[in-house]
Amino acid sequence: MEFFECMGGEETIRKIVNAFYPKVMAHPYLAPIFPDDIEPLIEKQFQFLTQFFGGPTLYTDLHGNPMMRARHAPFPITTERAEAWLACMHSALEEVVPSHEVRAIILDRLKGPAYFFVNTRE
Repeated sequence: MEFFECMGGEETIRKIVNAFYPKVMAHPYLAPIFPDDIEPLIEKQFQFLTQFFGGPTLYTDLHGNPMMRARHAPFPITTERAEAWLACMHSALEEVVPSHEVRAIILDRLKGPAYFFVNTRE
């Protein structure tokens, strides 16, 4: 079984994203770099994570190559913000994913991209 199915597929990813963004918008380090209307970002995050974890290529089909580092370049992303993003994701995963092992794999896979987007020193 592919990891995408093991983690619960699109249904679980939708739940993760829906649990994640309120945490981001409440976080003092993260909220300032996000727009007030985050609905389009929620949908793009769902599409990207679906693809990232081995599901359908929703993001690429709709938006082209993810080029995530370039898409994040306009925003000041510090190591502190990457860690805050991961903390929000960890909290969302704890709410949504019952398996500790699956949560750990998801978070481990997201650490690389989170730190790869860092483009500003503290």
